[in-house]
Amino acid sequence: MKGILQRGIKKGVDLTWTLGKVIFPVTLIVTILQFTPILPWVMERLEPMMGWLGLSGEAAVPLVLGNFLNLYAGIAAIISFEFTVKEVFILAIMMSFSHNLLIESTVAKKVGVSWWFVAGVRLSLAFISAAAINFFWKGGGETAKYGFTPEKTAAPEGWTEIIFQGLQTAFMGIIQLALIVIPLMIFMQYLREKGWLDRFSEWVAPATKFLGMERNTSMTLVAGLTIGLAYGAGLMIQAVEEDGVSKKDMYLALLFLVSCHAVVEDTLIFIPLGIPVWPLLLIRLLTAVALTAAVGFIWNRLQQKRKDTSNEHTYHSL
Repeated sequence: MKGILQRGIKKGVDLTWTLGKVIFPVTLIVTILQFTPILPWVMERLEPMMGWLGLSGEAAVPLVLGNFLNLYAGIAAIISFEFTVKEVFILAIMMSFSHNLLIESTVAKKVGVSWWFVAGVRLSLAFISAAAINFFWKGGGETAKYGFTPEKTAAPEGWTEIIFQGLQTAFMGIIQLALIVIPLMIFMQYLREKGWLDRFSEWVAPATKFLGMERNTSMTLVAGLTIGLAYGAGLMIQAVEEDGVSKKDMYLALLFLVSCHAVVEDTLIFIPLGIPVWPLLLIRLLTAVALTAAVGFIWNRLQQKRKDTSNEHTYHSL
């Protein structure tokens, strides 16, 4: 047991360092940017687009903050304005698909998946879903009633306070990362050495097969579904290195997870906004399953076709 603990701690520290090198600078830069004219400028550029999605101009604020920072920043911005129930629901579904974009997309690159692939899929799902909801849902015109009010904090004054707050936010992000990743790696090391991961892979094999992936992708899916892309990246990196997850399966896993990750937490935190959360959950889950299964089916068919063609050429050569 002592050996398992030591190996788990080592892997946890290594993964914290690997992910921290991404999370720390991005968090620092974005935290500083929110106190400069840059983010307001981005919001101003996005304002004309909001009308196409059934949103008012103020909706650009939570969308930008949610994508540049995280869901909590986006929600804090939502409750700072008066939106209709329909607007809040559209914002919720958009931010569910696309939030913390810089960090989570960059972390995904650590497992060999293109930054542009992850960011592009998430933004596309966000805008397509918003346009569809705006077109098909004719209700929700009443003003949303929020279940809480934001905690008011004093804005930093001067570059010294701004940079200090950025460093503090980034440092606390690394601490939080370590508190999650290190115990998780110890737990995963225990499950791996006791043979439980092999059993678990057998249990979820039908689901991964339906999505077009091999069963060794199961832990990647579970990690992303439960604790999100940023924190789940530790298990993803380990899966690529130790379980032999193929590049195709990692792309399919990330395709599923960008549509539906941290599904419990990301759904529950929208409850105080006074919107129906079950449709929010179902939209994300069904989108993830349908999109991944379709791409996986096509990808596997193309691979099989190339394999058959290659075998046929080999036969003729003989």
